[in-house]
Amino acid sequence: MTLAESTPSEATIIARAFTQARRTAHALTTYPGTVPGTLDAAYRIQDQAIALWPDRIAGWKLGRIGAPDDERFGAGRLAGPIFSRAIWPAGTETVRFGVIANGFAAVEAEYILELGQTAPSRDDWTATSVIPLVANAFIGVEIAGSPFAGINSHGPAVTASDFGNNAGLILGGAIADWQTRLADLTCEMRIDDVLVGTGGARAIPNGPFDSLAFLLNTLCLRGRRLEAGQLISTGAATGVHSISAGSRAVADFGPDGQIACLAVTAEGIQP
Repeated sequence: MTLAESTPSEATIIARAFTQARRTAHALTTYPGTVPGTLDAAYRIQDQAIALWPDRIAGWKLGRIGAPDDERFGAGRLAGPIFSRAIWPAGTETVRFGVIANGFAAVEAEYILELGQTAPSRDDWTATSVIPLVANAFIGVEIAGSPFAGINSHGPAVTASDFGNNAGLILGGAIADWQTRLADLTCEMRIDDVLVGTGGARAIPNGPFDSLAFLLNTLCLRGRRLEAGQLISTGAATGVHSISAGSRAVADFGPDGQIACLAVTAEGIQP
């Protein structure tokens, strides 16, 4: 892999490789092209892949960019789309989700914000100014996933280029009184009955509303917007926990409920 800026034609080639691998549930052993050297280059690949994917965007995920990459790439987060057919309601039954054999898969306990109105296009949103846009908050589990097993090992631009390493969202119940409670909520994650992470809203840098502000500003610069009813998965509250087919995860949000899910081998989707 060579670190350089991807050309538009190469961005299309990379996007086609990722979307084809996702559709057929086949792993990629190497990155399918020149590694993007900036987040702008990564988002050009992501935009090409969005155009190729046979589904509509129903939400977005945020992922953290840690030091020193945050300074190098000029951002503390990255964004990726969540598609409508990859949002599953949580209930009393365990939710099954597919993972690509020899690819990457992980579960993340998250707090989900639902937009109550289409956001005006501007790039000066703050954690305070976004609050009136939010209609509801929910508990949730982001399913991180990619056909490329090394997606998180080659920097945030690689992660961003493949849908931000998102493979779906399990949407749990609404959080009562979220306006006053959200900042202090805590949660934990277990995989196969082993505690793998604890945390809460305070583990998300500057909180979930700052994640939403970052997303709005980023999408504005990309010529995109957030629409009423879309869901925002605001960031891993207990960490990113790798999972394999056959393992069961439970995200426990205390009085706000639990979400149980089971990883199974992905079989691909129809084009």
